[in-house]
Amino acid sequence: MFKTIKNAWSLPDLRKKILFTLLIIVVFRIGSVIQVPFLDTAALRSVMNPDDWSNTMLSYMNTLSGGAFSNATLFAMGITPYINSSIIVQLLCVAIPPLERLAREGEAGRRKISAITRYVTVGLGIIQGTAYYFYLLNSKVTLYNSGFELWFSAIVIILVFTAGTAVMMWLGEQINSHGIGNGISILLFAGIVAQFPQIINTLGQYWGLALNGSTQYFFLVPLWVILFVAVVWVITFMQDSERRIPIQYAKRVVGRKMYGGQSSHLPIKVALGGVLPIIFASSILSIPSTINLFLKIPAGDGFWGAFFAAFSTSGWLYMVLYFLFIIMFAYFYTSIQYNPVEMANNLKANNGTVPGIRPGAPTADYIRKILSRITLIGAMFLAVIAMIPLIYGAASGMGQMSIGGTSIIIVVGVALETVKQLESQMMMRHYKGFLD
Repeated sequence: MFKTIKNAWSLPDLRKKILFTLLIIVVFRIGSVIQVPFLDTAALRSVMNPDDWSNTMLSYMNTLSGGAFSNATLFAMGITPYINSSIIVQLLCVAIPPLERLAREGEAGRRKISAITRYVTVGLGIIQGTAYYFYLLNSKVTLYNSGFELWFSAIVIILVFTAGTAVMMWLGEQINSHGIGNGISILLFAGIVAQFPQIINTLGQYWGLALNGSTQYFFLVPLWVILFVAVVWVITFMQDSERRIPIQYAKRVVGRKMYGGQSSHLPIKVALGGVLPIIFASSILSIPSTINLFLKIPAGDGFWGAFFAAFSTSGWLYMVLYFLFIIMFAYFYTSIQYNPVEMANNLKANNGTVPGIRPGAPTADYIRKILSRITLIGAMFLAVIAMIPLIYGAASGMGQMSIGGTSIIIVVGVALETVKQLESQMMMRHYKGFLD
């Protein structure tokens, strides 16, 4: 990977793209520390404690925003509204026929879908910004709590949060146009990596406890590092894993030329859904803890106390449901993204067949069976990666160290994707063509 980056840096045009991407990341980090107006900074620091948000939607948003959410800054909403908007529009393109036809209209249709996604992003930004403002108001963080000043400050704060969402969306698109990698993924990567110094500091604190007599951390801290490296290796291996279905194209004569006759394959990635099944599962299971963040019911206080305690990250019910939901959402995402019947029809239309399988319905059944098996393997991989930080944190008492399986998969996946883009662009520049 480092050799690829070094080689890319030696090419002037790629170096400009890398520098442009780094510039956007710097702008993103600057916006992540510019606080919105009309807030009491001292009260904000005393109230907004990310350690109190364990397994809540607020913790999830704070991680993806690189800590900007807990500081109520310009980019506090992060890129989450755009991600949610993309998922919603993507699902609607499957459920609503007009949007499905629009998605099949080529480049013009994709531009219209992108425009709809932007509008939905701004709408979600307004909704999330309004909800966050009321959270700040109830936490006694705002400077004005009555009269005309209350309404004016509320409008300004909500508009600033929404504007930050729109700016982040624009920054991501600028990376897509003039930089390297997927813009949204790069911003997510930057936000999560910004949490690494905090993780190193936490590890240092546990090591200090070990030196002061808590000798179990002499074993637990190195074990955490070993597990982290092992998880990164497994994710790297699984990201490139795929099942290749062999395809044979029949020969056909058109005029005086013969076409087809070659062998190929249909690649199906093992991690089909990427990180989305984990995001869906964690978002749903974080709802009870988010509600209890406002109700503040103690763990031992009757039925509801036991109910909310079961949905903490260390609760057995949370872990069981988390595992099952990841598998369920992996199958759900695969079912809406891959249509075996359409894939079989495309093969038939191009005179392609799977050796030993008849075209048409038998090919669709065969692809469906392969997808089912591959999805199960990918879902189990995601579930195990997501469960390791939870299990280790509950067993060792060290918590999740501000990073979970979702964050690790995003960081490793974005790094691999960006390196592959660099390699492909370097290959295009060194390819001499057919005329030499």
